[in-house]
Amino acid sequence: MLPPPDIPAAAVPQSPSSLTAIDLAGIRSLTDVGAMTRLLHQLIAHQRSLDLSLSSLSPLSLPSLPSLSSAADESNHLLSSLSSTASLADAVSAPVRSLDLAQRNVMETALVIDDMEEKGRCFEEVEKGVREGEYEAAARGVKRWLEIDERVREGEGGGEGERERLLQYKRELEGVVRGRVAEAVERGEGEEVVRFVKVFPVLGLEEEGLQVYVNYMKKVISMRSRMELDQLAESIENSYVNTIGYSKQVDFVGCLTTLFKDIVMAIEENVDILRSLCGEDGIVYAICELQEECDSRGPLIVKQYMEYRMLGKLASEINSYTKSLLSVGNVEGPDPREIELYLEEILSLTQLSEDYTEYMVSKIKGLSSIDPELGPRATKAFRSGSLSKVVQDITGFYVILEEFFMVENVRKAIRIDEYAPDSLTTSMVDDVFYLLQSCCRRAISTSNINSVLAVLSGASNLLSNEYLEALQQNMREPNLGAKLFLGGAGVAKTGAEIATALNNMDVSSEYVLKLRYEIEEQCAEIFPAPADREKIKSCLSELGEMSDSFKQALNAGMEQLAATITPRIRPVLDTVATISYELSEADYAENELNDPWVQRLLHAVETNAAWLQPFMTTSNYDSLVHLIIDFIVKRLEVIMMQKRFSQLGGLQLDRDTRALVSHFSGMTQRTVRDKFARLTQMATILNLEKVSEILDFWGENSGPMTWRLTPADVRRVLGLRIDFKPEAIAALKL
Repeated sequence: MLPPPDIPAAAVPQSPSSLTAIDLAGIRSLTDVGAMTRLLHQLIAHQRSLDLSLSSLSPLSLPSLPSLSSAADESNHLLSSLSSTASLADAVSAPVRSLDLAQRNVMETALVIDDMEEKGRCFEEVEKGVREGEYEAAARGVKRWLEIDERVREGEGGGEGERERLLQYKRELEGVVRGRVAEAVERGEGEEVVRFVKVFPVLGLEEEGLQVYVNYMKKVISMRSRMELDQLAESIENSYVNTIGYSKQVDFVGCLTTLFKDIVMAIEENVDILRSLCGEDGIVYAICELQEECDSRGPLIVKQYMEYRMLGKLASEINSYTKSLLSVGNVEGPDPREIELYLEEILSLTQLSEDYTEYMVSKIKGLSSIDPELGPRATKAFRSGSLSKVVQDITGFYVILEEFFMVENVRKAIRIDEYAPDSLTTSMVDDVFYLLQSCCRRAISTSNINSVLAVLSGASNLLSNEYLEALQQNMREPNLGAKLFLGGAGVAKTGAEIATALNNMDVSSEYVLKLRYEIEEQCAEIFPAPADREKIKSCLSELGEMSDSFKQALNAGMEQLAATITPRIRPVLDTVATISYELSEADYAENELNDPWVQRLLHAVETNAAWLQPFMTTSNYDSLVHLIIDFIVKRLEVIMMQKRFSQLGGLQLDRDTRALVSHFSGMTQRTVRDKFARLTQMATILNLEKVSEILDFWGENSGPMTWRLTPADVRRVLGLRIDFKPEAIAALKL
């Protein structure tokens, strides 16, 4: 059955099987009371049909479900409670929200009023500042007014007029500040410049202010450097009056120092101002701009120095002198003393430049808030600027002069070599190595890797050629033995000369290693780059090889000296061959009272070798004694292998060997026992009671002793005993 026309169809409930919801919107649209009444009756009838349907369900089929009617009652009660609570909350919170909104509106209005009053005060401050010349206060007023105006935009009318007037004042103020700072720069009034430059960032003209102030800094430095250059030119002009051609009054180093100092102080003293203008980027900008001034003035100073000292001409003279010296001989070259003065001046100039560059680069790297691309670009400007290039040019002259100075002075040290009192070496050794040390230190101080490599190479060539030749000169005497033992006795003068020549080689081998280690340590501090260290290491290896060369020459000289002494000892050794070791107890006792040969041999050694000890270094004298021991031991082994021994003879050999070891141990600081090891082991074998006792000392039973005799040697020594049977010796399993 369809509802009446005035009741919306959607508002009427359908059959129970199809009903899902009531269209509330349709119900709200009803306007006729009769229609509403009919709809209410229909809904009540529908509710009753639902209640009957629910009651028809068996309670036994749903034992776990609670009563739906009780659940509905509880739900309605809960809904009623929540509704009343919500109504109460709305009733309480509505006035609070209203009050909060009103308060916020009041506060915003108050802030606007405060801002308007503040703008008024700022405007008055601007007017007063412009009128009375208080430009800093006026600038602060402009800045503050504009900040407030950004927050509070007024409507059309008077507000816009006030803004236009304020901007007009701002433009007027900018013009005045620009004019006043320009006047201050022109007059050189630093305090006024700083005063007005500080106004620029307040007016929002940070970059312009930075440019103005940096230009002022450049102008001040330019004026000071121009004055320094004028004074330098005047000093140069006055110095030409001197016939020598140079004067200590011309202070190029001082002039360059002043330039660098002015730039550094300009940065350090104005860091705060530069940072206030454009942050740390402003500091980098100032450094780069002042470096342009440095690249303009610095090269002029260095070039004037090169022209004044005529380094180009001097380098040509040195090259010509070197070529003429090779082809002609005695040719007069530049004075090394004058060259040394130039070297010290060049070193001072290059060190100043390097120290200045390092300081500025480290200053830039120490800034943490700069543009990432700005730092590397500024650093590159220092390394590739005009100053850096002219320093490279003067460094090239330095290498030529340093090599000439080093060669000439080494040759002079060799030429005037003399024996120094109370010294075991001649003057040449200390002079040459002091000179090489000074030259290498000076090269390292330039902080130029190519200069260091060139000087190191030159030092190695000098040591391996001219110096080594001079060391060996005194040892090339063909009749060394005759001169050393003139008339059968040692000649002190000749002995001192020979010993000193050998000492020169010994000390030189030590000095060259010390020089290498010192250079290596200094270079490690100055040149941290791995590639540079490898180059230096390669050069220094040549100095290490020179130490080996000196030692080889020393060994040859020591062998030559020993060869002049051993022939005077040999006759005593030859008498040992006539002495019998087939001793009885009476013979053994007699030998204990009257030594047959050992003391005569030791006396011969003392007479022919010990007198040289005061003239020789400890190392050289020890080497000489050991060479003599080698000769004696070798000869004694040959002689003893040709003798026959009794057991007491073996005991006598042991006593003789011990006496030799004891005496020679007192002659040298090195151990000598190993030299006599074979003789000592021969005496041990010859002291055995029977052949088989050797097994108590051989192989696994040897203990700490290392046998120097081979099994064949042992059998041969056992065969020297007159009472040992060959069959027993042959049966030994060694």
